[in-house]
Amino acid sequence: MNTMLLKLYIKLQDLGSSVEGQDMVEYALVLGLLSFGVTAATNFLARSLASAFQGISTTMGSYTS
Repeated sequence: MNTMLLKLYIKLQDLGSSVEGQDMVEYALVLGLLSFGVTAATNFLARSLASAFQGISTTMGSYTS
């Protein structure tokens, strides 16, 4: 009886450890998606700022000439 309970306990431990590995994969996927989103947002922000500064430069240039 004790041997059977020990085997069951070991199988449950193995099952539990495989779920932890799955969690790590999920965290890695979420991190990758977040990295992609931040990169896309940074690219959009950089283009918007460049456009805004170009407009400011054009306006200031018209006042000086």
